Amino acid sequence: MAKKRLYRSKKEKMIAGICGGIAEYFDADPTIVRLIWAIATLISLGFGLLAYLIAWIIIPEKSK
Repeated sequence: MAKKRLYRSKKEKMIAGICGGIAEYFDADPTIVRLIWAIATLISLGFGLLAYLIAWIIIPEKSK
C-alpha cells in the first residue's frame, strides 16, 4: 500500500492549490475546504492567511 502524501493540487487550484490538495488528501469537496479555511481565517483575525502562505512554501506541488 502506497503512503499517502499531501501535495498542492494542480487540478483543484484557485490560488496555490493548498485547499484543493487538502481536499484530495482527505477525499473531500474542495469548495467545503475553502469555505472552512475562509471562515477560520475570519475567526482567527487573519491567521489563516499566514498559515496559507506558509503552506504554499512548505507543501510541494504534485508532479503528475
